[in-house]
Amino acid sequence: MSTVTVFASPASWIESDAVAQCHQVAALDGMLHVAGMPDLHPGKGAPIGAAMLSSVLYPFLVGSDIGCGIAVFPITLKRPVAEKLAARFPDLDRALDPVADADDPAWDVLDGDIPAGHTESLGTVGRGNHFVELARVDAVLEPGHASRLGLDRGDLVLIVHSGSRGLGERILRAHTEVHGAGPAPDPAAYLAAHAAAVRWGSLNRRLMAARVAHALGAAPAEPIVDECHNLVEVRDGLYLHRKGAARGDGRDVLVAGTRGTASYLVAAHAGADAGHSVAHGAGRKMSRADALRRGRVKHTVEELRRTPVGSLVVCGDRQLLFEEAPTAYKRIEQVVGDLVEHGLATPVVTTVPLVTYKTADRAGDRRRGRR
Repeated sequence: MSTVTVFASPASWIESDAVAQCHQVAALDGMLHVAGMPDLHPGKGAPIGAAMLSSVLYPFLVGSDIGCGIAVFPITLKRPVAEKLAARFPDLDRALDPVADADDPAWDVLDGDIPAGHTESLGTVGRGNHFVELARVDAVLEPGHASRLGLDRGDLVLIVHSGSRGLGERILRAHTEVHGAGPAPDPAAYLAAHAAAVRWGSLNRRLMAARVAHALGAAPAEPIVDECHNLVEVRDGLYLHRKGAARGDGRDVLVAGTRGTASYLVAAHAGADAGHSVAHGAGRKMSRADALRRGRVKHTVEELRRTPVGSLVVCGDRQLLFEEAPTAYKRIEQVVGDLVEHGLATPVVTTVPLVTYKTADRAGDRRRGRR
């Protein structure tokens, strides 16, 4: 019989709809265990913030953004001033063309062929909760581990959260148009396409980090963390699906806060009962519609561009500013506290944002600051 465990304390905000989705997934044929993370919240047909172990492979449990993840890159800048740096961020809505942009130095991170030959949207961040952030290491909580990662208080990092863009969606659509939410009839074929999307997502994060580094006058660096949180893993002959849950089996994971709060880099050590997984972020507590409705009453656009921690947000889409407001998310301290309480992770450092890029600014928006 399938089991469900939610790794959250009674003080955590966990919607009943999200727990109900966990039990719906647990009722699927072949399902063995569903582990809900402390950032658990409802998704389209399946919970977000969950690891789901089954003897059957279900593509819809991974979703359309196969390979979505968060990478952390060291970056060295002299006298970082948020206002000046925000103005120098490149347009990460404009894709890199392998032919027209062949001389762009960001391509130096490419080693081999582009996965699946998917040349669309390369070097772009996408919308929703995706972002590229310049952040500062604020507190070192485990000095030995931080030192092994090359991190110290005051160091700067680029945090890149994005996925496989249209490639993962194309893979899922090819399945659902024929099989709906049913299992993969040919798991090996799905896994091969899935692996390409995971590689593509990782390459895309590296391309964006390189684009930003060059634009800010810094040398690109290899990531010290790059963990995917939308994927399926074959483990002991079973399928471990993760939707908004990062691999937590001895890995370093950046658990993202919001653009107005800290994020936590943790050393993950989750066991089988947690699906060898940890939370990937703060997790939404409001739907996008609710965040938009409530935010327009409480905030102006300009208030959302300058966060409570003094950082700047680059975002030309005013609706997205409200949908992604810090108040739309759970408290990151509670999420990480639950991971610690359940023995799933140890915090290593915290980071605070200086500049968070969501989508390119439109001319005049920053000056008008309208609701």
